[in-house]
Amino acid sequence: MRREATIIIDGKEATAEDGSRLLWAILDAGIWIPNLCAIRGVEPPHGGCRLCWVEVEGPAVSKVEGPAVSKVEGPKKPVTSCTRPVKDGMVVRTRSEGVDRLVRAGFEMLLSTHRLDCRVCPGNRRCGLQDIARLRKIPLRGKRLDKIEPDFPLDESRPELGINPNHCILCGRCVHACHVEVKKGIIDYVSRGLRTHVGTFDGAPLNTQGCGDCVRCAQVCPVGAIYLRKRAAD
Repeated sequence: MRREATIIIDGKEATAEDGSRLLWAILDAGIWIPNLCAIRGVEPPHGGCRLCWVEVEGPAVSKVEGPAVSKVEGPKKPVTSCTRPVKDGMVVRTRSEGVDRLVRAGFEMLLSTHRLDCRVCPGNRRCGLQDIARLRKIPLRGKRLDKIEPDFPLDESRPELGINPNHCILCGRCVHACHVEVKKGIIDYVSRGLRTHVGTFDGAPLNTQGCGDCVRCAQVCPVGAIYLRKRAAD
């Protein structure tokens, strides 16, 4: 039986199950941090978006000054909170210069292969990327990385559902929903390297794959890469 752990997050005490994932402890404490791929209860965590960085303080170390011995803060280490287990007594900071730099770098990496046509995107104003940009004040159109514009075809073969792989961030939520939740195994990762995206085997149209009326993949997509066509038309 796991025991309860007491931790400090941004100077405030919080409790969580010892050994559980730190990301959920932070969110359950009412503190928002960027995350796009995490699914509560899924082990091991996907850890693909590299956005949920926090700083964890190491154990206090002894400092000797003449005859006196005092305890000082241990080293601070940046970690992805979705992969870090909660440990009793840990001290966590969700914002620091180092954390913000890592979040920004991960965000810019995602956007470097993401087609930014927000005004015509079905996920516009319901998009996890837009939320992160607004809350962390990171521009959507970064200038540090070269843009690698994807050019995958859309699949709107189903009347109620569409897939635009050019908006996919490879969070894996739709793959998990299709394989684990509804147990159909139709949506999966396709191709390799910079051509990796989500879709069907051999690129077959969705309406030939036996989805039925299932739209769970669209419900879990955080960026509108899989979308309900009626909502997109509204």
